[in-house]
Amino acid sequence: MTTRALANVLLRPVVTEKSTRLQEEGKYVFEVQRQATKGLIKQAVEVHLNVKVKDVNTMVIREKTKRYGVRLVHGRLWKKAIVTLQPGNKITLFEGI
Repeated sequence: MTTRALANVLLRPVVTEKSTRLQEEGKYVFEVQRQATKGLIKQAVEVHLNVKVKDVNTMVIREKTKRYGVRLVHGRLWKKAIVTLQPGNKITLFEGI
């Protein structure tokens, strides 16, 4: 796959308390395209972030329903990938935050 197409696989990093704790273990969390496979995600991370990937875990986050008065509002459906890096590799996305 071309590097341009691989650039569209990773949408954004997910920054939460849990994801920052996972970074200490060498695991990084990204929002990815819903059609992306584990192989494509691994390729995209290795090409664009210059690291070696050990494992990729994916999950689809279901839409959440909230109530505003009598209206029901639905969130969005998205896919999350937890990327485990080889020992010694590190992604320096959030240095100094």
